[in-house]
Amino acid sequence: MDSVFGVEYDGGVIIASDQNNARSILTYQTNLDKVAELSSHSAMGVSGPNADLVNFSQYISKNLALYELSNNGLKLSPHAQANFTRGELATALRKGPYQVNIMLGGYDTIKNQASLYWLDHLAAMAKVNYGAQGYASSFCLSIMDRDWKEGLNQEQAVAIVEKCIKELQVRFLIAQPNFIIKAIDKDGVNTLSFGADPADN
Repeated sequence: MDSVFGVEYDGGVIIASDQNNARSILTYQTNLDKVAELSSHSAMGVSGPNADLVNFSQYISKNLALYELSNNGLKLSPHAQANFTRGELATALRKGPYQVNIMLGGYDTIKNQASLYWLDHLAAMAKVNYGAQGYASSFCLSIMDRDWKEGLNQEQAVAIVEKCIKELQVRFLIAQPNFIIKAIDKDGVNTLSFGADPADN
């Protein structure tokens, strides 16, 4: 019942997700942050059961931090981070699979370009200009397909994301009142807006 989507623009990536933590017919909280920061210039939006969502997000972010500490501050590029994440999903697939679907975005400070990756729980991966996970894909992909174009600026990318959120809130059967939107660009990972503050627990 999660909605996670991302849009790449000229110089950055927008990743957004709903803030519900729900299971079966219960909603436990409406201020969950499902967009986990992996490094100073990358983040991933994760959909899936809360246990796997938190566990896998922390597992990937801590391993990337360990790599940086072990290699004199050398950071993996977003492309390398996406491939590492895909590798971990593939390794876990025949042991104890993670039920997570991911939109991973980042800004490569060496190449000075942004990138967005779509990964699913079966360890499939694709580099995309825009994408969605969960029920959001049924509502949002047509909007993104119509409105996305090469050379978007941040404001235009945010406008596409806000259209997707509006569509979900109008058409989707399940209530998702709060969404968090983050931008990743040359200045790092920034929270642009949220429906409920994740710090209020």
